[in-house]
Amino acid sequence: MTDQTTLTAVTEHLDAFANASADRLEAQFLRLAGEFWGQEDSASAAVTAVPALVSLLDTVDDQRKGYVAVLLGLLAEAEHPATDGPVLTAVAAGTGRYLELLAGSGAGTPLTTALLYLLSHFPRHREAILAAAATEELALDANDLTRLERTLRELDLDDPDLGRCWPSPAAWQLNDDELGFDKEWIRALSPEQATSNWDNDTRTVLAYSGMKAYWAVRHGIAVETAYPIASAEGTGQASTLGGADFARHAEALRCPSCSGSLDFTDGGASCDACSVSFPLAQGLLDLSGGATGSQATEEDDTADLLQKLAAMPSMGVYYESVLRPAFLRVAGLNWDDAVTPEAEDAYLTAHTRPVDGPVLDLCAGAGRWTAVLEQAVGTERLIAQDLGLPMLNALRRALPEVPAVIASALTLPYADATLGAVNCWNALQAFPEQADIAISEIGRVLKPGGTFTLLTFRWADDPIDRYFQGSHYFPSRPAGMLLFELDEIKKWLADAGLSVIEESGSGSFVFVTAERTA
Repeated sequence: MTDQTTLTAVTEHLDAFANASADRLEAQFLRLAGEFWGQEDSASAAVTAVPALVSLLDTVDDQRKGYVAVLLGLLAEAEHPATDGPVLTAVAAGTGRYLELLAGSGAGTPLTTALLYLLSHFPRHREAILAAAATEELALDANDLTRLERTLRELDLDDPDLGRCWPSPAAWQLNDDELGFDKEWIRALSPEQATSNWDNDTRTVLAYSGMKAYWAVRHGIAVETAYPIASAEGTGQASTLGGADFARHAEALRCPSCSGSLDFTDGGASCDACSVSFPLAQGLLDLSGGATGSQATEEDDTADLLQKLAAMPSMGVYYESVLRPAFLRVAGLNWDDAVTPEAEDAYLTAHTRPVDGPVLDLCAGAGRWTAVLEQAVGTERLIAQDLGLPMLNALRRALPEVPAVIASALTLPYADATLGAVNCWNALQAFPEQADIAISEIGRVLKPGGTFTLLTFRWADDPIDRYFQGSHYFPSRPAGMLLFELDEIKKWLADAGLSVIEESGSGSFVFVTAERTA
């Protein structure tokens, strides 16, 4: 395609977008974006389109300006900021105009949000951009301002500042121990690893800013739940649970090594069949490993370590109060807070219908929904399970009477058909490649008639939302976030002998209740 042909096509798409009726504007924007973004061979067309897109900012209304700013940001993001690629260079040439628009865009408007995302791609204009963003007229909050500052910062390999930047650097308030922990793991990285982590952090912050901007342009102001930080120190009370509290679930609990039955003492559990022992401390039974033979003499040391770790301040509380609301905005498109904690609680309470047997809160995290289940089915029936000790530390403090098991969701330490109900809330997407295995295990351990309640997330329908979802690089997902298609979840449930009895969810939430068939 010649440059003139491309320019003609650009003009036609821009005219259609600029003149689209309100009910056709979003669809027309997606057609426009699809011509110049997201395709392997679109760079040449994008370079031709960028000057016309920048010029369009002078003639359209603020909503259309916001759309154009988002598209320019997407085009700039297609090339690494250090490459001086032709598309990024073309988009960056309009920085002066973007700053003029920002100056008059107003506090908290969708256009301001979109321009912040666009300007986040130009670290070489860092000082001018930060000066323009810091005005009283814009009144940016600390989250927006620190996201912008982080994306415009260049990596210093002598002192790399990695992690703790999502959903914004301002959301993190670290104590000295946490700062020391960060410095320790960062120092151990090679320059290549540090650079990779830095780039992933940058992409993650950009993806959050871009998704917020795209939502705001389409729907109005995007809601960011406040970031209340609850201290993990001094909350709750030390757990006094011992072997007897786990023994009441002895018919269900099994040795993860050989599936043999377990004997319980206040110091742990042991399997007579394979001579494996498992430590128990402060109400946490560790079924993730175990000790045999000469290792068994180290059991006391392991239990002591478990007690020390359980007494440390927990990131679990921080996750529930700060990180999870942000995650719901990204994975569930919950920028309007349509799905509230109260709505989640109500769903879980209404749809958990156990038959006889223990009720498992799988991947319980810090215990937010374990507490809901405790109210619904009673403490005596409940088991919490997670593989992450920091999360279980928080659960232990919040729910000291609930037995908690450290174990993998992929090899559940329970006998076949022994559990009355299983809940897995906001966790399946944490191990997407093994989600089918986890669901198969849930089907195995449920009794016939027992319910399985699930909250997870699917890919958004909109290709730009999907791009932003996939561009989030969490520590557990260095290759980018991976969500599900609804049909594949239903297939996994059917393969596990689970029949869907309820399915719902706004945005890209997936709420499912399934029942174990006979």
